Parts: sequence; C-alpha cells; structure tokens
Amino acid sequence: MANHKSALKRAGQNEIRRVRNRSVKSRVKTVVKEVRQAVSENAGDAVGTNLKIAQATIDKAVKKGVLHKRTGARKIARLAKLTQKAQLQPQS
Repeated sequence: MANHKSALKRAGQNEIRRVRNRSVKSRVKTVVKEVRQAVSENAGDAVGTNLKIAQATIDKAVKKGVLHKRTGARKIARLAKLTQKAQLQPQS
C-alpha cells in the first residue's frame, strides 16, 4: 500500500476511475452483444437500431478515454460489417 500522501491520493483516484471505466466497458460489451444477437435472430429493424446505439456508446467510451480511438473504430467497423453481411443474405 502507498505510504506518501500523494501516493495515497493517486491510489484513491485510480480506484474511482477504475469503477467508472468498468461501468462504461460493461455497457459497451452489452450493446455489442445486443447487435450480435439481433443479427443472429434476423431481426431486421432491431439490427439497424442496435447498431446506431452501439456506435454512439462506443464513440462516447472513446471520447471519455475508456477505449482507445482505434479500438473503438475497429469495434464499430466489425459490427457494421457484420450487419451489412446479414442484410445481404436472403432471409428464410
């Protein structure tokens, strides 16, 4: 454990940020899972709506510094590619 006053403060700040970042990361994982689930169920309208929500959520996480810029771009690109592929396939 930290001994100096400044190190104790830094440890407290890190803990607060860790908890905040964890909730943001959890939300990102949830929205990504919702998009993938909508694609697997062939839910046409839900896919587009969920993709928009996921893009906004990932962009917010990047803006807050929780995710790296390129990580966010990669996640969005993969989701967009997945939904595009699903929409091109004939639904049975």
